[in-house]
Amino acid sequence: MQTGNRTNVVEFILLGLTEDPALQVPLFCFFLLVYGINLLCNIGIMVLITINPKLHSPMYFLLSSLAFVDISFSSVAVPNMLVNFLWTQKTISFTGCVIQMFLSYVVGSVDVFMMVLLAYDRYTAICNPLLYPVIMSNKTCIYLLVIICAIAVINSLTHAVFTFTLPFCKNNKISHFFCDVPALLKLACSDTTINEVVLVSVAGGLIVISLIIILVSYVYIISAILKISSSEGRKKTFSTCFSHFVCVTLFFGTLVFIYAKPSASHSMAMDNVASVFHMIIIPTLNPLIYSFRNHEIKQALRKCLGKTSASI
Repeated sequence: MQTGNRTNVVEFILLGLTEDPALQVPLFCFFLLVYGINLLCNIGIMVLITINPKLHSPMYFLLSSLAFVDISFSSVAVPNMLVNFLWTQKTISFTGCVIQMFLSYVVGSVDVFMMVLLAYDRYTAICNPLLYPVIMSNKTCIYLLVIICAIAVINSLTHAVFTFTLPFCKNNKISHFFCDVPALLKLACSDTTINEVVLVSVAGGLIVISLIIILVSYVYIISAILKISSSEGRKKTFSTCFSHFVCVTLFFGTLVFIYAKPSASHSMAMDNVASVFHMIIIPTLNPLIYSFRNHEIKQALRKCLGKTSASI
């Protein structure tokens, strides 16, 4: 249906990372490999933590939850992106676009909160070790996960409602590999000032507040580590926290670049690169940086592989 110079958009075209036909197959192979590593490593972490009783503690419960969230986050966009690399029709229905955006913001928000929970877990374990079993019990972790999922849904609904009530013009080509708010705002026929304010204040506020909580936690953590008399103890504690800090830096660096700035300053090419790191690369690196550098997980993995080889 068309009214004046406007039309009711029934589908969008995802232009993806590049329109160069020569790059489609190489990019497909690369991202298929990365996605496969993502699934293998994160599922491996979840299985390892589940089957090993020594890893049934709040920290590893949170790590297992992070692995599940990382799989979910990449799976919102990557399978569709892989299909589009090999398919000439790169369309996604209006409803499909709504669902994809909604799910990406739900899982992305949960991912942000998971980083906060992991920082708080390390803060409690290092700064209040005697109270740790009481404060960070598995039951408490489950309650916290339910709360952050509820907040994530509300956050995602806010962006979905404000974005998809906009009128869209005849141009339905999204310069992205998935339905993201900044890319969709560029297709709107009406003024998007309110949407930009909502994006920066809600998404940006969520990112900044979470980052502040993490940084404050690490100020206390580093202070506590410096007070440890044993150099070996300091090294072991710092090693665990450093892995998490690397993941936090990569994760929030890309988030701030994409969402904590006005829409007018967005470069879609740079946003695409940042989103690739945020949704695909970082969820693949998390288990490699954070989990497999952990002594107890490496020990459990060796034990599991030893049993497997002995049974063959």
